[in-house]
Amino acid sequence: MHPSSAGSPSLRPGPGLLVRPFRALTYRQRDPAYLARVSSPAYDLVTPTGRDRLADADPHNVVRLILPRVAASERDGATSAQLAAATLNAWESEGVLERDDVAALWLYDLAPADGGAVTSGWLGAVALPPPESTAVLPHEDTFPDAVEGRRALLAATGTDLEPIVLAHDPEPALLQLAASVRDVTPTLEVRDADGVRHSLWRVADPGMVAAVHEALRRTEAVIADGHHRFAAARAHARAEHGARGSDAVLALVTPMGPGGLRVDPIHRVVPGLALSAALEAAGRGFVTADVPVGADGAPAAVAAAAHSWLGDPAERGFLVTDGRRLVRLSAPSQEVRDAVPAEAPPAWRDLDVVLAHHGLIGFLWQRPDTVDSVVIAHGLEEALRVAADTDGVALLLRAPSPTDVAAVARAGVRMPRKSTLFVPKPRTGLVFRPLAD
Repeated sequence: MHPSSAGSPSLRPGPGLLVRPFRALTYRQRDPAYLARVSSPAYDLVTPTGRDRLADADPHNVVRLILPRVAASERDGATSAQLAAATLNAWESEGVLERDDVAALWLYDLAPADGGAVTSGWLGAVALPPPESTAVLPHEDTFPDAVEGRRALLAATGTDLEPIVLAHDPEPALLQLAASVRDVTPTLEVRDADGVRHSLWRVADPGMVAAVHEALRRTEAVIADGHHRFAAARAHARAEHGARGSDAVLALVTPMGPGGLRVDPIHRVVPGLALSAALEAAGRGFVTADVPVGADGAPAAVAAAAHSWLGDPAERGFLVTDGRRLVRLSAPSQEVRDAVPAEAPPAWRDLDVVLAHHGLIGFLWQRPDTVDSVVIAHGLEEALRVAADTDGVALLLRAPSPTDVAAVARAGVRMPRKSTLFVPKPRTGLVFRPLAD
C-alpha cells in the first residue's frame, strides 16, 4: 500500500453528511423468529460452511442474494449477480418482500446480550460525496476484484442489499431525536446468534426526518465497515452518471464515541510458513520473546494466553503463533521502520498493522499482500485454526483505537485492508434499499 495512492492533499471540507429517507424493501413477515431465519451477518463475515447453514435455515434467507451460489462451471461475477437479481425479483413477485409506500429513515439500536452499552444509529440513503470531499472518508485499502464483484451485484439487482456503516462526529441533537422515537414499539426486532438484539423503528414523519437530516449535515464520517461496497457504489454511480438512486448508498450512521461502535482486532494468517522460519526472519528486525502458554501447549492454552496478552494495555508489539507456541515481537528496528513508506504521516506510520504489513510480512517475510498469501481472520480462535490447517503462522494484532482510525482517515491515507473490525454490526436482510424510486 502506498499512502500516496490512498488519499490526496486536495481533500477539503464538504457540506457534511447528506442523509435522505428512502422507500425500503423488507420481508413481509416480521415475526422475530422468521427474521432470525432469513437474515444473515454481512457477506464478508460468512464462511462457506456458514453460508450453507444459513441457506438451509430458510429458502428465503438473504444469503441467497448476497452470496448467490451457481454451478462451478458458471462461477463468475456476472452469473452470480444475475442469479441474485432473478432471486430478488422472484421474491418480490411472490410477495416474500414488500416495498414501503413512502420514504422513511430508520432508527437502529443494537443491544449486546451482556447488557452493555447500546449502539444506536440512523439507517438512510447517504449521498456519495465528490472524491475531494471530507464528508465520508475511507480508512482502509480495497481489492479491485472485490469491488467489481459488489458493483456487479449492485448493477444487476438495482438494490443496496446491506448497509455500510459510518462513524460520524458527535452531535448531541441526535440523542434527543432518537429518544423520542423509542416511545413506540419497534417496527422490526430480532436477536442474532451472538445474542445482540436488533431493534428498528421506521420514521416517516417529515418533521423528524428533516431534523435528523439537519443534525447529520453538521457532521462528517469515517467508513467503519463496507469499504468495498462504498467503492462499488461510487463505481456504479459513475457508470450511471449519478442518476437518481445511484447517487447514494445505504448506510447505518452511528456516532464516533459513546453510543457508537467499538473496534475489535482483525488478525492475519500466512499459510505455508513454518514458525521456525518465521521467527528466524522476524528476529532480524524485532526482539522476540516467548509468551508462557503452559507445558502442553494446547490450543486452548495458547488462545487464553494470547487473549490475556492482547488485552493488557501495558504490552507492546504483536504475537506470532503456530497454535502451539506463542512469541511476542517488539522493538522494531530502524530497518523495519524504514520499510514503511517515508511520506506517510505519523498517524499512519506508527500503527501496529502498518508495521506488521510493511515491516514484517512484506520486508522480513517477503510475502505479497494478496488474498492467498495473507489470509484474514476475524477472531483469535479462527486465526489459530486457519494457521494449523494451512501449516502456517498466525499474526495476532491489537485493534487500533477509533481515534487512530479517524486520524488516519483525516490525514488522507488508508490502513492496509481489513485493519479494523467495528462491532456490533447491523444484520443483513432486515432493510433493503432499491435504487429506483
